[in-house]
Amino acid sequence: TTEASSNSDSSTTVESVEDNPDGGCHIYRNGYYSADISVVEGILEVNIIQMTSIQKTESQAENSLVDFVVTCQGSLPTDVCTVVSDPTCQVTKSMVCDPITVTDECLLTIRRAFEEPGTYCINITLGDDTSQALASALISINGGEST
Repeated sequence: TTEASSNSDSSTTVESVEDNPDGGCHIYRNGYYSADISVVEGILEVNIIQMTSIQKTESQAENSLVDFVVTCQGSLPTDVCTVVSDPTCQVTKSMVCDPITVTDECLLTIRRAFEEPGTYCINITLGDDTSQALASALISINGGEST
């Protein structure tokens, strides 16, 4: 604690008293300090530029497959997560995360399966060690077709 007291000669004296019940050692440091800061660009933006329903053969499972073509700006992502929710984007139905390798340009195709017809909210998140960016879309699955 620091306390100030006044003497009768109207000069001010500052007295420093450290309250240390443990009786340990105190280190006081004065001077200049420096640190290195690295500024990283991060993933700035994600866009879903195309959604395409994949035609199935009769021997394939009954799930509807949709390819999402996604672009991003900024640094290149190392993983992608897709969250499928109800049309209000409030109730999560499934979540899939995968590591990815993107070289040179951020353009990738993500294939996801939908078990039954309906309208879904899709959130696609691209991430790396320092950032994440999200794109959302509504998709309607109609018995193997998407709109």
